[in-house]
Amino acid sequence: MTTAATGTETFADLVAAEDVLLFVNAAITATGQREFRSQAGSQQLSLDFLHAYVRVNYRRVYAASLALDINDHNAVRIVRGLLEHAADASAQEKRAEGALIAARLAKLPPQRVYRLFGELRTAKVNNRRTRAITRDWLAARPDAAHDAVKYRAGLKTAVRHAHLPLDGELGAFLFRPGTLPRYEHRLLDAWRRAHYEQGAVGELPFTVAEGFAARHGMKREAFVERMVPRMTRLERLRTQGQRAAAPDALPDAGLTVMPLTRLALYVLSLDRDARVRHRAELTHALRAAAHRAAGPHAGSWGRVAAVLDDSYSSSGSGEKRRRPLAVALACHFLLEALAAPGAYTPLWTTGARDPLLVRPWGPTPLGTRIIDALEHGPQRLVIVSDGWDNAPPGLAGEVLRVWRTRLDRDRRTAVVHVNPVYDAAGFDVRRLSASVPTAGIRDAEDLPALVEIARFSEGRTGAAELYAYLDRQAARFTGTGREGGPR
Repeated sequence: MTTAATGTETFADLVAAEDVLLFVNAAITATGQREFRSQAGSQQLSLDFLHAYVRVNYRRVYAASLALDINDHNAVRIVRGLLEHAADASAQEKRAEGALIAARLAKLPPQRVYRLFGELRTAKVNNRRTRAITRDWLAARPDAAHDAVKYRAGLKTAVRHAHLPLDGELGAFLFRPGTLPRYEHRLLDAWRRAHYEQGAVGELPFTVAEGFAARHGMKREAFVERMVPRMTRLERLRTQGQRAAAPDALPDAGLTVMPLTRLALYVLSLDRDARVRHRAELTHALRAAAHRAAGPHAGSWGRVAAVLDDSYSSSGSGEKRRRPLAVALACHFLLEALAAPGAYTPLWTTGARDPLLVRPWGPTPLGTRIIDALEHGPQRLVIVSDGWDNAPPGLAGEVLRVWRTRLDRDRRTAVVHVNPVYDAAGFDVRRLSASVPTAGIRDAEDLPALVEIARFSEGRTGAAELYAYLDRQAARFTGTGREGGPR
């Protein structure tokens, strides 16, 4: 926040609010992986500092962040930090944290949770609360036998670390393999038979079956085709090029029900010719995903202009290939759905006219594109960019400053900048102007919620309102009553 403290708010309140917003932006965008302009090591060091700083100084806010749309990497780090440093929390804080941790673990992919349990064991974190959280999460799993086959090592580690009793054939399967001649559970017995019987391989989850197929020397193409009915949607996408049947066809993975940003990533992974050939299907799928993401907000944003960054830096890195561009593409279709019919103006930095064929190239003339967008007189201007305005440098910030201070003092146009790239050196996402709110973004689906968070960084709302917002989100996320502000 940039304004001075007013009313009953102190300078310390405003500093705390700035710290909270900085951490939320990092927790949404940063994954500790290499970005276009920073290495993985600097990303990890930057995150290490932020997590430690916020956990020590704003522990309740640190826990409440689990209720926001942060990425899985940082959600796991927060859970681990809270459990490793349980002695720093009061009894009331532990109760609130327990509900948030349980709700967040229920949303995480199981492989991440099992990896977390392994990290807690390595760190020798084995207090009563950790054991209870592990026990409850395992009890809520829909099929323990499936986990025993697919996440065998992770389940064994979790059971041992939490000292959980595991009797019957599941205990024998994990800890005494070979002692039973057969298993009653179909999946457990298929795993046993797959060691010597090729026919049993097709009964296993795909990732487990892959290892057995290699052991039996099965041809990859035939094996993948055989396993299609047992694959998840993402596994079918990943193996589409390895299948014999119609390798050039779009995957039968239900594109119209895929999340918007993941669908945009898939579209960008196709070559230009494939996008042209399947233009109708891909456009229909992207618009269907955008309307699902817009939900009740569809058509409610009035006249909307967007400045979308498809410069060379949107190519991302080896670990996050084309992700910044995918976020911009997904935001394009989402903003089209949020705007009033016929009241949406997209402006790509390269001047591209066909969103389905965008590719990362060229400089980042954000300032010029912002001028073009403001000429349309939008009610909302959304800028999707990593913030590296370089053609010429600094023009975007100056344009926004003059617009805010001279031309639009009444704020008839709401301007927000969403940034999909974490800047490790600045411990935040890169901003274009102090007069325009900036929020980190990982998935375009979160855009409406992030616009609400971004307004807190504009200086027109107080720290108390930010804390109240976090408190409401935590209560909604856990399904509990109000626990008090997360100060």
